[in-house]
Amino acid sequence: MEDFKLPEDALFLGLDSSTQSLKATVLDSNLNIVATELVRFDSDLSHYKTKDGVYRDPSDSGRIVSPTIMWVEALDLMLEKLSKSSLNFGKIAAISGSGQQHGSVYWNPGGSAILSSLDPEKQLVSQLQEAFSIKESPIWMDNSTTAECQEIEKAVGGALELARITGSRAYERFTGPQIRRMYKTRPDDYENTERISLVSSFMASILIGAYACIDETDGAGMNLMDIGKRDWSEVVLKGTAPGLEKKLGKLAPAYAVAGHIAPYFVQRFKFNKNCLVVQWSGDNPNSLAGLSLSKPGDLAVSLGTSDTVFGISSHPNPRLEGHVFPNPVDKEGYMIMLVYKNGSLTREEIRNKYAEKSWDTFNNYLQKTHPLNGGKIGFYYKDHEILPALPVGFHRYVIENFSGETLEAVKECEVQEFDPPSEVRALIEGQFLSMRGHAERFGMPAPPNRIIATGGASANTAILGSLASIFGCDIYTVQRPDSASLGAALRAAHGWLCHKKGVFVPISGMYMGRLENTSLGCKLAVATGDPELVTKYAVLMKKRMDIENQLIQKLGRR
Repeated sequence: MEDFKLPEDALFLGLDSSTQSLKATVLDSNLNIVATELVRFDSDLSHYKTKDGVYRDPSDSGRIVSPTIMWVEALDLMLEKLSKSSLNFGKIAAISGSGQQHGSVYWNPGGSAILSSLDPEKQLVSQLQEAFSIKESPIWMDNSTTAECQEIEKAVGGALELARITGSRAYERFTGPQIRRMYKTRPDDYENTERISLVSSFMASILIGAYACIDETDGAGMNLMDIGKRDWSEVVLKGTAPGLEKKLGKLAPAYAVAGHIAPYFVQRFKFNKNCLVVQWSGDNPNSLAGLSLSKPGDLAVSLGTSDTVFGISSHPNPRLEGHVFPNPVDKEGYMIMLVYKNGSLTREEIRNKYAEKSWDTFNNYLQKTHPLNGGKIGFYYKDHEILPALPVGFHRYVIENFSGETLEAVKECEVQEFDPPSEVRALIEGQFLSMRGHAERFGMPAPPNRIIATGGASANTAILGSLASIFGCDIYTVQRPDSASLGAALRAAHGWLCHKKGVFVPISGMYMGRLENTSLGCKLAVATGDPELVTKYAVLMKKRMDIENQLIQKLGRR
């Protein structure tokens, strides 16, 4: 344990630049939380006039972006909030962070010069206003690049070949297709771009006062990286845009040090000049770290703006659905992940329409309706869905003669609407049945050893009860639902330790044998449901997947 000891009075700062907010978590050397802070984009930075942290283009329903400079001002505000607290910036030994995956930032020529000459007498927002060749960043919700996805897949020999190389087939939200669209529709802006960052490397760049590398894990969410070689794929880059490798820069492991904190932050906020900035990564990889997910057979389910299911694997087999990324805290392993765009915002939509805009009413409906919902199945897509690739729309079916025992002699009948309690249960069961069906098809364990739930909805025990019943395993939660900024703080400590040792060290050594005495510990939230019910849900899941396939054939975009 001595080999993994952190400096006794050191602090480690983790930031999470997510879709709707910037969050901060500070850990001490015992890996316990000593400070947290939050900046909400819609309310704290209301002058940007975002809704849920984004702009939706009324002339192009698929285009969803965020103002890049808003993320800069959020960092200004976050550091000001933390400086007014009792937090001693001088004790922060390392910083790392989490960025919403797939968001991209486009720097003007001279952007690096601006970063290296920041004036500590001025706020960041005033100095970076003109640093970007494109003012609005495409984010993970954007759905405007279907044609570019098809072009990139064709250029490398098909969707499955792209998945084999990069870990994923082409997805509209991925940065490669976004860049290709930029190159095609705004060629002058593309040519005038000196550097392309992800949200993660963008925030790290500000902190070190220079362009930071894209880390390997977040880089895998671009459809541009060879996950086996952990380097850019020449064949994919060639099929995306000319001169792209120079604009992307180099890749780096997630546990590597991006650089020391820039003099701007030392002078303005009194950071220690020796404070390290560890590579930032994506929000889902940081959640994996924050949940201390280390055993194959364990799954994590994040219930946030997007819903995700992820686990770890030593020998992944990329498919046409789901994603494979390098593990951010294991230099040889991988994380596997499923992503759903329709998460919390869709749950809120159904709550507002059918449950009196009240979570209490929503939960009451969920608890008073019977499991399996009398064979009522719903597909609820407030936004274009990722998994499966289906457009906006709500689709409801009643499975006639459904007993839960067999699908013989049953048929589905499409209906316009359910009664309010059934709408609520159809939504929740539909989301989790889809997760289970796609997870099993991707080769994830069935049933899992356990599920660790995180994200805002993980505080809702009624929702977790359905999760337990459908997957047939125990559900655990973490002390804080925000696992991304917690994981970023843990990764800051891990990166500091790797840097000190001069070699990679297993992250588990930092908390092995004392996990429950840290802020990383999990607690049992909901016991497993009835095994008989789990079996019946398996039958309903099969029917749901059959109907989903029919919807894909009828409505699917690709």
